[in-house]
Amino acid sequence: METIDHIPISKIQRASKLVATGAKVGVNYVKYIKDKVVTDEVTAKQNLDENNASDIYNGLKNLKGSALKVAQMLSMDKSVLPQAYVEKFSLSQFSVPPLSPALVTKTFKNYFGKSPGEIFDSFDSSAHHAASIGQVHQAFIDGKKLAVKIQYPGVSESIQSDLAMVKPIAMSMFNIPSKGSEKYFKEVENKLVEETDYELEIASSIAITEECREIENLIFPEYYAGLSSKRIITMDWMDGKHLSEFTKENTDDKLANQLGQTLWDFYMFQIHYLKKVHADPHPGNFLVSKKGELVALDFGCMKHIPEAFYAPYFELASPEVFEDKKQFHEKLLELEMIKSTDSESQVEMFTEMFYEMLSLFTRPLRQDEFDFSDSSFFEEITKLGEKFAGNKELYKADASRGSEHFIYMNRTFFGLYNLMFDLKAEGVKINNFIKYMH
Repeated sequence: METIDHIPISKIQRASKLVATGAKVGVNYVKYIKDKVVTDEVTAKQNLDENNASDIYNGLKNLKGSALKVAQMLSMDKSVLPQAYVEKFSLSQFSVPPLSPALVTKTFKNYFGKSPGEIFDSFDSSAHHAASIGQVHQAFIDGKKLAVKIQYPGVSESIQSDLAMVKPIAMSMFNIPSKGSEKYFKEVENKLVEETDYELEIASSIAITEECREIENLIFPEYYAGLSSKRIITMDWMDGKHLSEFTKENTDDKLANQLGQTLWDFYMFQIHYLKKVHADPHPGNFLVSKKGELVALDFGCMKHIPEAFYAPYFELASPEVFEDKKQFHEKLLELEMIKSTDSESQVEMFTEMFYEMLSLFTRPLRQDEFDFSDSSFFEEITKLGEKFAGNKELYKADASRGSEHFIYMNRTFFGLYNLMFDLKAEGVKINNFIKYMH
């Protein structure tokens, strides 16, 4: 496998890499204009998406860190990005070029003050998994198999500069207006800072393991604070298939439904009881054990849900509020989805838009059971996204809408819905999690 002997750390080095990537994207647009002359619009756009996705991913994968993490976040939202981007960016979830063995040893000494051989009985210097912020190695102590996650050099120090460079690209791709966007990028920055603090992750992991231990068919690794540091985490090695691998091969519908119910209960219990949630629900963070249990990994991205946001967010999903124009309007104001400065026409436009969106996105929450294998539900989400993406009136208005807490809550639900669809989970009991709340 391709390995990396050096990661650009300085702002100049990382900026140069992104500028070079941007230049390739520029060339792709020139090709796109020429392609439209000799082929049809659909084919030309498809070629543009594939070329851009490949060049952007290849540029980011050796940078590691925040830029690659943003790509990973985008890959989870299959209803927004073209398929070419989803497929390429999804590689950042658990399959990117790892550090070379020599750089691993150097990095370990920098972070821990000792080489791996001074701590473990044996340590495999070749990574078993590599993602956006860190990579995982296998080690042994007293015959116990361990997973050792090492953070890439310079990741935490480059968060602000990386986001500053990625921001204009993201705003252009998603038509994000500059006015009012700062609070959203600050929310992402704060979460990325937390994700690079492995001492915080250890504490979160131990807490979640204890708080969710009663959920059926759900297991966690044990974490070892004494063998961990601010940039290194040591935990039990968990055997199993990544969820994406399992869903591709699985023929056992009963097992898929069981895993889907466990996954749903895990998330609803966190959201409604703990008021904090593992806001990184992608396939690389879950395994399926040989016994058919769901293994939950990597609790670096935990979103705490303030009560002032939680209450109106879920009240909007209740039929009583949803069908009452006055209450619906009040909740939209509380959540900053409409503003007191909006004109009457803007209030009408955004109210209609959010009503249509919420009636679809909250559909599973308003039922006793839901069939997540129903592709029509996800097709509706895609079509709705396309509809609003093509609405020019939205971008003429002040379109920075909603509390900053929407970013990771919506990310959580989009990611969860996609995982449930990949599992083809049927007959999921929406309120089953309540039995664990006591």
